[in-house]
This record gives sequence, C-alpha cells and structure tokens, in this order.
Amino acid sequence: MGETVADRIRDAGTENFPVASRLLTGRKRGAVMAFYRYARAADNVADDADLAAAVKLSELDAFEAGLDGDPDGRPEALALRSALADRPEALAEARRLLGAFRQDARGACYATWDDLRAYCAMSADPVGRFLLALHGEDRRVAALSDPLCTALQVLNHLQDLAEDRARLGRVYLPADWLEEAGARPEDLSEPRLTPELSRVVTRTLDTCATLLNRAAPLPGAIRSRGLRGQAAATLWLARRLCQRLRRGDPLARRVALSRADVLRAGAVGLTHAARRPR
Repeated sequence: MGETVADRIRDAGTENFPVASRLLTGRKRGAVMAFYRYARAADNVADDADLAAAVKLSELDAFEAGLDGDPDGRPEALALRSALADRPEALAEARRLLGAFRQDARGACYATWDDLRAYCAMSADPVGRFLLALHGEDRRVAALSDPLCTALQVLNHLQDLAEDRARLGRVYLPADWLEEAGARPEDLSEPRLTPELSRVVTRTLDTCATLLNRAAPLPGAIRSRGLRGQAAATLWLARRLCQRLRRGDPLARRVALSRADVLRAGAVGLTHAARRPR
C-alpha cells in the first residue's frame, strides 16, 4: 500500500506498486489519483537536481499553502484539498509527506537504521495511512500498514542506489551499517556491488523481509474489499522485489518487477478481495 513509495498496477513509468489500483471504486480512485499527482509533483521538486535547496523549500511551502486552501498555492494541492473535503484525516497524511520532501531538499543523510526509518515514517507510511483513512478503516490497522510502506520505500531506494548518489548526492543506507561492513558511500559509484557493500544490501533486505512479515496480517484486517485486495497485491509485489534484489545487483543493472509479476499480483489481489475480513 505504499508509494513513493511510491507505487502502481496502472501504467506509471518505473513505479512498482499500486496506489490507484483497479480494485478500488471509481470515486476512491479519483481521490487517490489526486493524491498521486500531488505527491509526484512535490517529489519532482525535491528531486530536481537543478534547483537550489532554498528554491525547493519555497516551492514545497506552496504545496502546503494549497493544502491550507490558499488560492496561490500549488494547483495539485488545491485539487487534493477539494477531493478530500470530507476526509480531513486523509488530508493530514498528505501534509505529512511534505516533511520528507523538505528533508530530501535539504540533503539529509542517515546515520542509523532508526534515522532511515524515521524518514520513511514521513515519506512512505502516510501513503498507507491515507488509503486507510480514505476508506474509513480502523486507525489501529496502521500498525500493519506502516511496516509494509517502509519496506516498499527502502526496496525502491535499493533499486536506485547508484542514481540517487550520482544525481542527488543521497545515500539511503545507514552510515553505521556501511562502516561496520567496511563499505564506503563511494562504493556506490562502482559498476558492481563490492563484497562489503553487498553485505549492507543483504542486511537491508533482511530487515525489509522482517517488516513484510509484520505486515502479513494486513489484508485480513481491512474491511474494504478493494483495498484488501490491493494490500494483498502490494504485499506480494514487495516480497517478489525483495527476492529479485537478493538475486540481482542493483549497481550492475536495475532490478525490477516483470509484467508477469504484476499480473500475478493482480490475481492475488482479486482472490483476497473476494474473502471476508478476519
């Protein structure tokens, strides 16, 4: 259920995971697409290598102004505010994303796993919480949604390790894990994973696998049929990407899900959508 994320069963370029899945109702899909357009536009600002940090932060302030209803705010934010007029709790999750985009704009680094996890709490977890709020699900279900969204975010970063450092100067791996393994951020510029960096990637994948195990009961805890199916499909895709990353080398070649993976996940989602919530 994550984005940045993601994160989509519709065709959305290089994104992996479904936000506006066909498993959701038309009215809900409209709100989700407004959320996606808002998040994508803000993410594009934070990731623009040609903009100075101060300019990025000013642009992100315009997104927040739009969420507040300022007519001079970003149109994507104003459109999302309109789409969520009756769901203020969902709008609050969209606002939380801005914290992560501002952190990216400033060029933050992550000394420990806890630091990276705190970043994901702003950049990824709000996506799942937004979907839960939009569907009127019990807030306690977020305890299962959060680990899935964090795992999705970290897996996406593992796919783009080299590009993130080369283009944006970002390293989404805990610095203490790199140091313990004898790896350096400069190793991300190599054509292949070094043995030291490979150990860090494996440790990160192990941590993601633990998070996905914690999220395993999520589909059964969701009442909405469509969202339940989407959660199951996304969980299956996350596990599949984790497997592919274990077998691949994200520095040598981008590791990605296949079309067959997405189709299989869709079948998993339809199966779970037909089940009763536990």
